[in-house]
Amino acid sequence: MHEIWTVVHAERDALVQDLENLPAEQWATPSLCPGWDVHDVLAHLVDDAKTTYFGFVRQFAAARFDFDRYNNNAVARERADDPRRTLDAFRAVSHRTTSAPVPKATRLVETFVHGEDIRRPLGIKREYPVDHVVAALRFQLGTGVSTGGGKERAQGLRLVATDSGDDSGIDFAFDHGAGPEVRGTALALLLAVSGRPVAPNELTGPGVPQITKDGGINHG
Repeated sequence: MHEIWTVVHAERDALVQDLENLPAEQWATPSLCPGWDVHDVLAHLVDDAKTTYFGFVRQFAAARFDFDRYNNNAVARERADDPRRTLDAFRAVSHRTTSAPVPKATRLVETFVHGEDIRRPLGIKREYPVDHVVAALRFQLGTGVSTGGGKERAQGLRLVATDSGDDSGIDFAFDHGAGPEVRGTALALLLAVSGRPVAPNELTGPGVPQITKDGGINHG
């Protein structure tokens, strides 16, 4: 768990640095989350970092146990009028270790997927630690779409991460499932199973149409 938080804190710091000099007009850029701009996603990450076990239970009940309502309420609560203030709030909570009552691997999913929800539309590139991206991918493949995972999107497919294994210089290989193959980086596979769009050349194989079809993105 300590290792997960070390990664999460480093990635939060990196996101702050990437957004420090973002021009004012770019904060309204649509993110990869339908209906949310990049400012909204950052506000969601502020709430995610601040959330505690009992705080989540209280706010989820107030949202009548509806995840979309819960997330939208959180964005409205944490989204300042000035995006710079939201970024300051994110910086202030970036090294917290509080969490909703969910498996800790979700912290990695939130960090990588929402980081790309913001970065990709803004044209910002980042290299993430492959082993931890694979950990997030494994979690998503074991979690249903209804609770923010991507298990159903990958059913009947073989997923192969091209940036793991001996040929990539990484000492482990990611090869999951059986069926029509989908090959790509661990990050591209993570985004696809999480319902995010990827560039046309990021994934290859006969299983690509299935994994990239509209799957109903969950903001969480």
